[in-house]
Amino acid sequence: MVDIVIQLMPHILATLIYGALGFHFWNTRWREGEHQCVACPMQAWERGAIAVALLIHASGLYSALFSDAGMRFSFSFALSLMMWLAVLIYWLESFMARMEGMQPMVLPLAAACAILPTLFPQVHLVAHAAATGFKLHFLAAMLAYSLLTLSALHAIFMGFTENALHKRSLKRSLNSLPPLMTMERLLFRMLLLGFVLLTLTVGSGVLFSEALFGKPLSIDHKTLFAFASWGIFATLLVGRHAWGWRGKRALRWTLAGFSLLILAYVGSRFVAEVILGRV
Repeated sequence: MVDIVIQLMPHILATLIYGALGFHFWNTRWREGEHQCVACPMQAWERGAIAVALLIHASGLYSALFSDAGMRFSFSFALSLMMWLAVLIYWLESFMARMEGMQPMVLPLAAACAILPTLFPQVHLVAHAAATGFKLHFLAAMLAYSLLTLSALHAIFMGFTENALHKRSLKRSLNSLPPLMTMERLLFRMLLLGFVLLTLTVGSGVLFSEALFGKPLSIDHKTLFAFASWGIFATLLVGRHAWGWRGKRALRWTLAGFSLLILAYVGSRFVAEVILGRV
């Protein structure tokens, strides 16, 4: 019992810190009120608190994922790891651009995902996890998922901001966000990097399936969703370069690609582990 509590503690602590910080940023940057500081840049202690949450979250993920029996994984760990990387990316970006207005969006989601391994503890051992090729494939996949998840969240808030600008109904929460052009540049930078990593993930899975997974490539729903997602992101980036796609069109394509990407792994694992009870 004590061992279980110790294993769960980092996930719980990370959830509490993410949640408290999410409330803090909402209260100080988004909440309507006379004494709120919309223009306040991120403070050193705020960056430090996010860094502490990231470290605690990382320690919990590492100890849970890697054991003497091998690497363990599940849909709950996938979502938790994706949001850890998403928070890390925003934290790093905050040193180069003003990102404090985005924190009330990403931190509550990180809190919700950080607690998932305690609510859905079912895991399965990952075959061939000790192989270097598999580790690189897994790292590329998680980075791609995180970047494209963050891109989807980013696109949603860009859509809100653009609608508010058109209606001339900017509120304090939107005033605290970075300029729309800055957000758009960051969005396509994340999309491009996420697409490169997704290409490496899909490509390595297709070309080296037997070496990575011990079996030839099989065309199942997960593979089809991954290919469809790759095609959507490729079309979006070509459309951006060739025809200057932006705004609502970019939002729709980003969300479509992200939805298929989530279904490719997280959705299938959720159905298998939670609904069907398979590990």
